Amino acid sequence: MSKIDIFNHILPEGVYDELKRIAPNNVALRAFKGLPELWDMDRHFSLMDEFGDYQQILSLSNPPIEMLGSSEQTPKFAEICNNALAVTCERHPDRFPGFIASLPMNNPDAVVREARRCIGDLGARGVQIFSNVLGAPLSEPCFYGLFEYMASVDLPVWIHPMRGANHADYSTEETSKNEIWFTFGWPYETSAAVTRLIFSGIFDKLPDLKIITHHGGGMIPFYSQKIALGFSQIFEGDPERNPAAVEAGLRRPLIDYYRMLYADTALNGSAAATRCSHDFFGTGHMLFATDAPFDARGGRQLVGSSIAAVEALPIDSSERERIFSGNARALLKLD
Repeated sequence: MSKIDIFNHILPEGVYDELKRIAPNNVALRAFKGLPELWDMDRHFSLMDEFGDYQQILSLSNPPIEMLGSSEQTPKFAEICNNALAVTCERHPDRFPGFIASLPMNNPDAVVREARRCIGDLGARGVQIFSNVLGAPLSEPCFYGLFEYMASVDLPVWIHPMRGANHADYSTEETSKNEIWFTFGWPYETSAAVTRLIFSGIFDKLPDLKIITHHGGGMIPFYSQKIALGFSQIFEGDPERNPAAVEAGLRRPLIDYYRMLYADTALNGSAAATRCSHDFFGTGHMLFATDAPFDARGGRQLVGSSIAAVEALPIDSSERERIFSGNARALLKLD
């Protein structure tokens, strides 16, 4: 059964060296030296070849473009990176049927221009943004134009979580410890980002907007019943009325907006977590992804275990085919 991995990462030929030149002190870029499958194409191909009929929709890895420089600098950085992604897909269409564009989110005036260029001229299949923009929520009005454009071209927005050790776990401390910022902070970031978007009314304004959440939707599937019963609802509402949602002017039951999201299967190969995400989002809103090559085996553990987790779902072969590739072909208009 063919597989299209819609959320994995790469630093194409030349881009890795350029980003290290631009941001020599970036922690992530320094660490990537030990993961050649991310930037060495021969190693990347070797990884892919181990899994048969397996393709990837390419996206850049961390760090976000907006962390690399000033608002005057980042549009050019985004252009360099996106051009390299497009060239990689052109050279290897059998492996990479498409890519998603990275954007200079600290320059809202340039964001839609770059998205339009990448989709219209380079054939990008969507855009990748992060769960916050240098600390600002995606629901800020200055970012609305991007979502409006993506809804108009009917292509998805991928949201990748972003949080560092500078986000302390407790107010009496200055940094996060024990990698809590990563293990639990990233699923929280995803959940917080889309919640702020939902409460901004974006799905009422743009009902055709398609957002793909990383890591199975973050905390949303596991806490779906908690979403369905808000704090103020306990004291001031009733089972069918959430006062916070009413105050925000939302037109539907709150939980319905979360079901409009899409989720990937990049859950580190956890069969239980994959089932939980599938139970909430359903087959039609799940897409196969692995987060490769970010494991201690250059992506092999993530790809293999993610395939196994989807194969373990209690669904028939036609539904499994939709998750592995059919939904991606339709949502990204690959055919």
